[in-house]
Amino acid sequence: MPAASTRLYIGPVNWAGQGYQWARAVRRFGNDADAVNMAYRVGTEYGFPADYVVPVGVYSWSREWQERQAAYVHENFTHVLVEAERILFAGAFRGSLPAEVRELGRRGIGVAMLCHGSDIRLPSRHAARHADSPFRDGLWDLTPTLEKQARRNLALLESLGRPVFVSTPDLLVDVPGATWLPVVIEPDAWSTDQLPFQAHGLPVVAHAPSRAAVKGSDLVDPILQQLDDEGLLRYRRVERVAASDMPEVYRSSDIVLDQFRIGSYGVAACEAMAAGRVVVSHVSDDVRRHVLEATGETLPIVEATGANIEEVLRGIIADPAPYRRRAGDGPRFVTSVHNGLLSARALDAFLSEPGGGPGAGRGGE
Repeated sequence: MPAASTRLYIGPVNWAGQGYQWARAVRRFGNDADAVNMAYRVGTEYGFPADYVVPVGVYSWSREWQERQAAYVHENFTHVLVEAERILFAGAFRGSLPAEVRELGRRGIGVAMLCHGSDIRLPSRHAARHADSPFRDGLWDLTPTLEKQARRNLALLESLGRPVFVSTPDLLVDVPGATWLPVVIEPDAWSTDQLPFQAHGLPVVAHAPSRAAVKGSDLVDPILQQLDDEGLLRYRRVERVAASDMPEVYRSSDIVLDQFRIGSYGVAACEAMAAGRVVVSHVSDDVRRHVLEATGETLPIVEATGANIEEVLRGIIADPAPYRRRAGDGPRFVTSVHNGLLSARALDAFLSEPGGGPGAGRGGE
């Protein structure tokens, strides 16, 4: 338990290690505030760090753990950030998140909700706005399930009436009253003195999709393989690599391809930017505009879609100098926007009010 006067508990998913990183941000930059995160875990899940890891079987089925954990949080924390609309204490309150939130509020604990992405992104809305959406034309068999889940979670957020945070700016379309809570990485863990286009005979292009269907790997894989066969570049398709090994994957590459279907950017793109690589991805105009307006910083990701990725890559390789300069902006951008300071500031209003603020209105407004 943190010793600060404001004590934040974050859980229970820690996707991409972000629960842990947001807790570190509050610890480092908060005003007499500290935080810890909890995550239930199935296997190693890429080895992302967490303050408190609970095996999924214990989380799901141990009534003793559920009740003791609820009592500990009730007695020792002032605020709670609930990730991905998942219940914190499983069966302790009949498996009901509204019941958990009511009990936390009854005890004077502030509660806010944190949306990560697939939990709240409405596939039908996304498909209507993005030509290459993964939710179009039966591309992803999980789309009907995700549509039901997102609609259920949107209704849940509305009924709870708590402050809401989203991890990426594109999700503000789905939750308009929410507050952007930037993802956090440790820039120094990714930095390198090696500039792109210097260490290799041919440029090395890496693509490490967490979910190929979402990242649009099918749009770029054939083109990259063709360019590799031509001898224009070397293509490295990376899958199921431990988090601890990813810095070396990016440092040993010149260009990193992120995603081409969602229209936003997240942890992987930030890591590649921190490594000073040329990051190529599809990021919508709305997201780029929001980042600029919210931070004063221009997102240094090279724009490309599945339709023009070949043209973009040929242009980069033919004249790498301006793209090397763009890559050089990456570490500065990440240090400014994604080192945890802006994330801690985003949480300030929520953490400064006992019980989450008067009325605990949505979106932290």
